[in-house]
Amino acid sequence: MGLVRLVVFGFIALGVIYLSISVYSRSVRREKLEEEYDENPIANMTRKEFVDKGVQAYNNSFRPKLIALVFVIPPLVVATIIYLTNAN
Repeated sequence: MGLVRLVVFGFIALGVIYLSISVYSRSVRREKLEEEYDENPIANMTRKEFVDKGVQAYNNSFRPKLIALVFVIPPLVVATIIYLTNAN
């Protein structure tokens, strides 16, 4: 029963961490796009269009997929620690 509780609360905590990192990363990217547009405006695009297009490209990039490793690495570390503790 303790293992089930660890898994459930662990994934809830990892979900909160994932959402926090994801929102933060997206907001930083949006801010950089806004600054980029302010420094060098594009004649045929509004600021909102430029930022929306950049955020769309960010969402399709590899970086948001790397953030999903939050769900993989900590459980592997915990499983390794549990295995090494019980194997000796």
